[in-house]
Amino acid sequence: MKLDKFIHDRGRGPEIKGSRITVYSILDYMIEGWHRERIADFFQLHPQEVQAAMEYVRKHTLEVLREYVKILERCERGNPPALQAKLDAGHKQFKRLMREVRAAKARGEKDVGRLIDEYRQARAQEVAHARDHGG
Repeated sequence: MKLDKFIHDRGRGPEIKGSRITVYSILDYMIEGWHRERIADFFQLHPQEVQAAMEYVRKHTLEVLREYVKILERCERGNPPALQAKLDAGHKQFKRLMREVRAAKARGEKDVGRLIDEYRQARAQEVAHARDHGG
């Protein structure tokens, strides 16, 4: 099988063409003993695409495993405190929005889309402000 027909690297590591699914994602399920068709169903891929990823892992085992260990270590460390604080704040805002939407629906309001639009606009302004101020 010609691996370059199915696998390419756009800078995030080897991934299945037409997707953002890396060979490391496939490796997770290979390690768990999943069959090619089951992995394909899970990721909504063609079994040949999964087979190509599996062959890539087998052909480049040491390289893939070195990077895989780095990925697992990065996941274990978690996010830096400043980033985690931003994520937590964003999640808190989202939970508040969901409470407002539920309350509006309970009151029989039909235009809850307005609340969602306001939330999106506020988030976009926060992102723009952070970008303008180096955050």
